[in-house]
Amino acid sequence: MIEPEMAFYDIQDDMDLAEDFLKYLISYALDHCKDDLDFLNNMYDKELIERLKFVVENRFERINYTDAIEILTKSGQKFEYPVKWGSDLQSEHERFLVEKHFKKPVIVTNYPKEIKAFYMKQNDDGKTVRAMDVLFPRIGEIIGGSQREEIYEKLEQRMKEMSIPEKEMWWYLETRKFGTVPHSGFGLGFERLILFVTGMANIRDVIPFPRTPKNAEF
Repeated sequence: MIEPEMAFYDIQDDMDLAEDFLKYLISYALDHCKDDLDFLNNMYDKELIERLKFVVENRFERINYTDAIEILTKSGQKFEYPVKWGSDLQSEHERFLVEKHFKKPVIVTNYPKEIKAFYMKQNDDGKTVRAMDVLFPRIGEIIGGSQREEIYEKLEQRMKEMSIPEKEMWWYLETRKFGTVPHSGFGLGFERLILFVTGMANIRDVIPFPRTPKNAEF
């Protein structure tokens, strides 16, 4: 029997899937919504189609969080939020990496465990987790994901470290109690994708429901 700790998992699979997923969606828009994109390109954002094609045609850069922090601290750029190892990346940091340093989409991996959710798989260094964020120009984070912790004891210990009441999360622990398999997943920010594809400047302009005065009933 293979112990859970020994089961093979490659975060590269997650990164490749996320990149292929985004490129497929953008390619679909370029192929099937050409008239709309031409209108937006001509009337609103002259670089829109060029930016969409650039994302589709170039491989996303892959770096770990520690390297990202080093790039930011050595950049000479003045940021509103200080940069140090252990702090979360702000939108200004993400956009610097994408728009000024690499000049293409970036996937950042292996974030400090202290700034990520309790259920993320811990790396062997005891300091980082197997998380990834996909960063896009003008957007920042567009996808976030991780491998989940499949070992019951480690998950339980992490919940204690983060003062998460076990009585409120017992149902989640039950999913690991009798064993599970290494698994991972990610989520795409739908409005952020629409924001990028249309070239809009404010995410409020792409929310898919009417926004009118006195219309919020709940």
